[in-house]
Amino acid sequence: MSSVTRARRQVRLSRALGIALTPKAVKHFEKRPYPPGEHGRARRRTESDYAVRLREKQRLRAQYGLREKQMARAFEEARKDAGLTGEALVELLETRLDALVLRSGFARTILQARQVVVHRHVLVDGKIVDRPSFRVKPGQTIQVKPKSQATVPFQVAAAGAHRDVLPAVPGYLDVSLEKLSAVLTRRPKRAEVPVTCEVQLVVEYYAR
Repeated sequence: MSSVTRARRQVRLSRALGIALTPKAVKHFEKRPYPPGEHGRARRRTESDYAVRLREKQRLRAQYGLREKQMARAFEEARKDAGLTGEALVELLETRLDALVLRSGFARTILQARQVVVHRHVLVDGKIVDRPSFRVKPGQTIQVKPKSQATVPFQVAAAGAHRDVLPAVPGYLDVSLEKLSAVLTRRPKRAEVPVTCEVQLVVEYYAR
């Protein structure tokens, strides 16, 4: 799939879910703040509880770029947590390596962050990790490997080019952007995680 096709799909998905998933989608949203399709402008008819919960689950899944099986697995893990399941789910998803690469400003979108990891550009505590789902633990250091830092895309990132389209760096990350390095200082708290989601609706979706 070409990058243009992928970008179009992300814009379309953004409109369907009511949230901007990429910087490009933000601009499209300003022009067309309604769902895609010929009935997009029409007011949504009253939705069933199931449809509302499903959309909320899809919104969370899209923000992390996950497949359904990955999302369901994360939910099962979150259920075992001592805290609130919905909050635990977001906190777990946020410790994925690709999510933290994005939050640190080393990439512009979650899909780009995933590619960066898969293509072996990222070290965790000095060792290459090429699994986007790798769970980073508090105290671990994420860094773009030195050889990759010299390439144009990462020099652009190190100069802060993505900061204008990303949320502020959350409190659980200590980022040294010019060194393309970040430390997860502690477990994220749901309130700090910059994702749009009514987590209780996601819990209700899976608990049905």
